[in-house]
Amino acid sequence: MDTQKIDLMPSGKGLPGQDKHICWGRRGKIIGWIAVIFIPFLIVFYLTPLMLQWGKRTFKTVETDSVLLEKPVVKKTIRKMKSEIVRLEGKLDRYLPHSPYLVVNTTRNRFYLYDRKGKLMREGFCSSGSYTKLVSEERTWIFKTPKGRMRVLSKTENPVWTKPDWAFIEEGLPVPKAGDPARYERGVLGDYALRMADGYLLHGTLYKRFLGMPVTHGCVRFGDEDLEKVYHTLPVGAYVYIY
Repeated sequence: MDTQKIDLMPSGKGLPGQDKHICWGRRGKIIGWIAVIFIPFLIVFYLTPLMLQWGKRTFKTVETDSVLLEKPVVKKTIRKMKSEIVRLEGKLDRYLPHSPYLVVNTTRNRFYLYDRKGKLMREGFCSSGSYTKLVSEERTWIFKTPKGRMRVLSKTENPVWTKPDWAFIEEGLPVPKAGDPARYERGVLGDYALRMADGYLLHGTLYKRFLGMPVTHGCVRFGDEDLEKVYHTLPVGAYVYIY
């Protein structure tokens, strides 16, 4: 019995559908080249005019704003705002120091001395109010350092301490009359003292081991060298910021 060979891959012919794939592949390349050529033309001839038109609209908006600024109501509002800015700048200027100043941190019991340009000149330990309470038959005292912005009202070398009533009550002594010699004590405030409001002082101390601690009756105490620097740096009228 003769066997007939069947040629599954006839010469010149591919698999079924292969011609279609080849055809679509060629079409894809053609479409890609058309897109590469056509898209730049689209940008130049279509999108560019749109962008120019948007720019013209933006310019018109600016022109409209400039016209708005010419209206009397708007001009009046602007004048009021400028006047308020000048007022606030003046108020701020009154709070800013224009001479050397001192900052006291009562939480950490540290001081910071600055020159008129705000450059730190010196820092170190100090002592502030103890917040202890003293009660007498007539009055109660809480020994705390006042906080806020204060001024140096006067400066004294070799100051004499005028002892207040609480100094005698604290020691269990009778309170002498005003002007009594017992009220005056030398050598306990150091070589210098700077007086602030309500009798509070920046002064020296005999108890240097307590610097950096809240132990005073409200004044601020310094070591000898720090006090000398503070005294010679701060003029009368200088700000003292305590917080």
